[in-house]
Amino acid sequence: MTTKLRFGLVGAGAIAQSYIQAFESTDIAQLVGIADVDLSRASSLAERLGCQSFVSHEDLVNSIEIDAAIVCTPPITHLDVSRYLLEHKIHVLCEKPLSVNLAQAKLMVEAAKQSGVILTMASKFRYVEDVIRAKQIVSSGILGEIVLFENAFTGRVDMSKRWNSQPQISGGGVLIDNGTHSVDIMRYFLGALDEIQVVEGKRIQGLDVEDTVQIFVKSASGVRGSIDLSWSINKELDSYIRIYGSQGTISVGWRESKYRQASSPDWVVFGKGYNKVQAFRSQIENFTKAIRGEEQLIITAEDGLASVAAIESAYAAMMQTSWTRIGHHNLLVLPTNEVPAVALG
Repeated sequence: MTTKLRFGLVGAGAIAQSYIQAFESTDIAQLVGIADVDLSRASSLAERLGCQSFVSHEDLVNSIEIDAAIVCTPPITHLDVSRYLLEHKIHVLCEKPLSVNLAQAKLMVEAAKQSGVILTMASKFRYVEDVIRAKQIVSSGILGEIVLFENAFTGRVDMSKRWNSQPQISGGGVLIDNGTHSVDIMRYFLGALDEIQVVEGKRIQGLDVEDTVQIFVKSASGVRGSIDLSWSINKELDSYIRIYGSQGTISVGWRESKYRQASSPDWVVFGKGYNKVQAFRSQIENFTKAIRGEEQLIITAEDGLASVAAIESAYAAMMQTSWTRIGHHNLLVLPTNEVPAVALG
């Protein structure tokens, strides 16, 4: 039996809970150490899996032997934490976004190349079975030529006390947080993205960052896409991806995924919806098999760079977006006795 790959986990916050569940359900990787600046939090998770806990990623690396690490710390720390691990020849799966800007992300990729180890960005939706199946259906051509891509990640979440809404830690608001998933998914279906426009919605929660945005994208192949992101509204949609083709439509949903061809009134169900544990497990297993040379990475370091570049461009677009005023002063209101007569045919 192949020896399980030994993993360390850096960061014991909310997202770490999902990785714990994934490790509990995989046979090819094991978590042997957890590090967090809050040692009690790391110890609580470590006790659940029977592994060791540490107060820093340096202590973890210097105390036990690991083959790979998952970085779940806030984005502003990704460069320093990941580069330390990479320079110690430890393969790194870094939570999204890969970094807060393209310059730092490039330094991370260069560190991986210099050490000859694998660096990849975590993006859970790319590992969802329904998303992968949807890509196969779209690629088969049965929906015809793709015309429009839609994605929405919206929900009412109080962000007032979460680091995700502190720009000095997160790099921004909902755009960099949920939007990183969105641009990665859009690239997966449409290929390279070429142009982007972003409109910020009204800030509801009084945050220092955007809590609602709409993104409009055009792919290099000319397909138009739209993305709705919000921490302050819930669009209450059954699906989070809708793709419209000249010959049909496909819908990837939270509880069911389906497609319909234009020639038929009936939807064909092909998936049972979003399964978080499955997505995280598949992510870890693809990373593990890539390290062993058994599979290609689903998300490469270059994919991670492309997502960072897209989000960086999105913020620039949001700052530059201008509106054309409607010329109310040019509206001519005629006296009632001067209203033109309507000719009746």
